[in-house]
Amino acid sequence: MPPIEITNKLDREITNIVKRAKADKKFPSTRKNITYADFLADKMLMIWMIRSGVPYTLFHLIQSLTPFTEDNWAEFLDLSTKSLHRYKQTSKSFKPIQSEKIIEMAEVTNVGLDVFGDMEKFKLWLDTPNFSLGNLKPMDLLMDSYGKELVIGELTRINHGILV
Repeated sequence: MPPIEITNKLDREITNIVKRAKADKKFPSTRKNITYADFLADKMLMIWMIRSGVPYTLFHLIQSLTPFTEDNWAEFLDLSTKSLHRYKQTSKSFKPIQSEKIIEMAEVTNVGLDVFGDMEKFKLWLDTPNFSLGNLKPMDLLMDSYGKELVIGELTRINHGILV
């Protein structure tokens, strides 16, 4: 399970982003506090966040929660590591296409931790060729949304004890 201090920071960051958006009349929800778990369970909230752009502060917290390296993130987001550092320096929000990828990787991590209960076991699974995924490493499939769906589908089958 994710460390409680990171989860608490994610909860506060999501709540603050939504509060700022409500103040600007950019967010339609009437809920006061929205946790990270609420965020990952609410597709409409995710769509809003994608379209608004994930702020670097939220990305940084999500990045610290996932098993992915800075190089993995640069590849997922189709950016150089130098560009990632520029986002950090300027504290700007990511473009919608990059925001979508950030949220997809947060979803994958959430499901993976739910299935394996441990980041190291999940990371090992991501880096091991999988028969059900055409003998590809799940990590290699995360570059596009169809691959991400295959990985989440496989994690769901594992979680339900359906091993092929």
